[in-house]
Amino acid sequence: MEAIELTNFFNALSNSLTVTVSVVILTVLTNTLVAYAIARNMHKKFYKILFYYFVSAMFVPFPIIMLPIVRQTAVWNMDNLLGLIFLYVVYQLSFNVFIYVGYIKSIPRELEEAAIVDGASSWGVFWKVIFPLLAPMNATVAILTCLFAWNDFMLPLVILSDPDHATLPLVQYIFQSEFNTNYNLAFASYLLALIPMVLVYIIAQKWIISGVTRGAVK
Repeated sequence: MEAIELTNFFNALSNSLTVTVSVVILTVLTNTLVAYAIARNMHKKFYKILFYYFVSAMFVPFPIIMLPIVRQTAVWNMDNLLGLIFLYVVYQLSFNVFIYVGYIKSIPRELEEAAIVDGASSWGVFWKVIFPLLAPMNATVAILTCLFAWNDFMLPLVILSDPDHATLPLVQYIFQSEFNTNYNLAFASYLLALIPMVLVYIIAQKWIISGVTRGAVK
């Protein structure tokens, strides 16, 4: 109880849950749409260049772009949870597009053509045919995104300006700096922050393995 009170645990937990759930939902919905558009138009020069542009972003270290991001988010008043959610979704885009495109290209086009013959629109083809087939990969992306958004420390540290918006990793850092010699409270606080993600991983590990395996085989 003392660790909960000193770290304002439930406020930080609420912030982390808000950010993590929002990021997971938006990442799966938006990244699949982008990847689908690229995968089905890779024969066009623009989409091929766009794909390699996204992939190249995977090789840009965060410290290189950290200062411009901090300044820009402050100018746009995005140094809050909303800005943090937006940045997480954008940062995950390059890696997710890379794995989604490979998976979507393995889905036969004949399924889409049959749906179009039955009167489905392009939007309907994606949501009724493609998106359900992406379930294993969606599960993998969702779980990995969940772990990343929950555990990330650097981005909240440099972006969030209001202490009331602090997420659990940031609260743990502040708590450790204040009570670094009180190991009982420190480890109790760490355990409280760790438990939710341990439970998520234990429950969802079979979907991670399934998604990675199917993506590798296809």
